[in-house]
Amino acid sequence: MPTVENPAADAVEVQAALRALAHATRSIDDPRQVYSVLGSLTSAIASLSQSLHQLAAFHDGEVKKGVWVAGDSRAGRVATYQVSWELHRAGEILRQVSESIASAHNAESRITYTHRDFPDLSEAPHRSADQGLSL
Repeated sequence: MPTVENPAADAVEVQAALRALAHATRSIDDPRQVYSVLGSLTSAIASLSQSLHQLAAFHDGEVKKGVWVAGDSRAGRVATYQVSWELHRAGEILRQVSESIASAHNAESRITYTHRDFPDLSEAPHRSADQGLSL
């Protein structure tokens, strides 16, 4: 259960959930689930991007003033700049990844799955791209 107050514990939970998702997506029994998985991943990746930017912003703030960094202040400042740069860069890459997944999610909305062994699949309501993304 997310704590929304303990980023380390929440990160461990996210890691476990993503590992479970990687396992679960090795085989897809019901392709209709792909749409909702893509929608959830779009939102999750956008949140991860935001988290990385926020972690970078921490290094942009008080850390540079030497409030938290101990030892050689010059080396600490150099390291905070490097951490900030890499986290902002990763956050921006993930923003682009989220947009790509959202595009796939939109395209997935135009697919209707049918299977001769599961006639009820053809009866499933067709998702329309005009409805927009459902996150």
